[in-house]
Amino acid sequence: MSDQNKSLIDCLKQLHLPTIRERFVEEADHARQESLSHEGYLLGLVEQELEERKLKRVARYLRESKLPLEKTLDAFDRSRLTEVENRKVEALLDGRFLARCENVLAFGGPGGGKTHLLAAIGIELIHKGYRVRFYSCSLLVQELLIAKRDMKLARLLKKLSNYDALIIDDIGYVQQSREEMEVLFTLLANKYERGSVMLTSNLQFSEWEKIFKDPMTTAAAIDRLVHHSVILELNLPSFRLEAAKKGKNETQNP
Repeated sequence: MSDQNKSLIDCLKQLHLPTIRERFVEEADHARQESLSHEGYLLGLVEQELEERKLKRVARYLRESKLPLEKTLDAFDRSRLTEVENRKVEALLDGRFLARCENVLAFGGPGGGKTHLLAAIGIELIHKGYRVRFYSCSLLVQELLIAKRDMKLARLLKKLSNYDALIIDDIGYVQQSREEMEVLFTLLANKYERGSVMLTSNLQFSEWEKIFKDPMTTAAAIDRLVHHSVILELNLPSFRLEAAKKGKNETQNP
């Protein structure tokens, strides 16, 4: 290896450009063969560096999101949705609602695909460069309570504010205590007009007093969530029940 290449490798290490460092010799040979200009050679290297960084960033965001990565959009049967709901989903996929700090509220009975759909949208958003964090409501509340006990609630809220979207799955599925719902309300109030919340619930708004325990807190929570929001009505038959029935029929009628 020439002294020039050794010096270049050292410079690229200091500049933290690993892809260019690994490929500049090979790409230089290619550029000579294809008679590329200096600018064309440099552009090709820079584009490869950017693409590699994007792939690593997406992989990192997917790991930290805690999303169920098997719940992709390809694995979701969108033919089960109405035309109106499909248009809403399509509009969400570009991620522009995040800049407007809009919320996404998915309602429906158990097994209708709420979790799958929001997780799939979350995965698509990450591939577009956004940061997303997925929580089951019960685990999120416990994390908030621990932070409050340890006098670190403000720190946790600040950490969660770094995500473009916070997905809260199954709010209201398990009835929580008043203390648990107080920290959840604190989170929702903190996110209001500062970031997007995406949540699933099997309870309509008229039943949310079961979650927040009193009319005033319930009304305040709903007001903050609905003010800037997209509501998905997933009143669909249980996908799991349909799959179980199909499996049973195939077993009985091979």
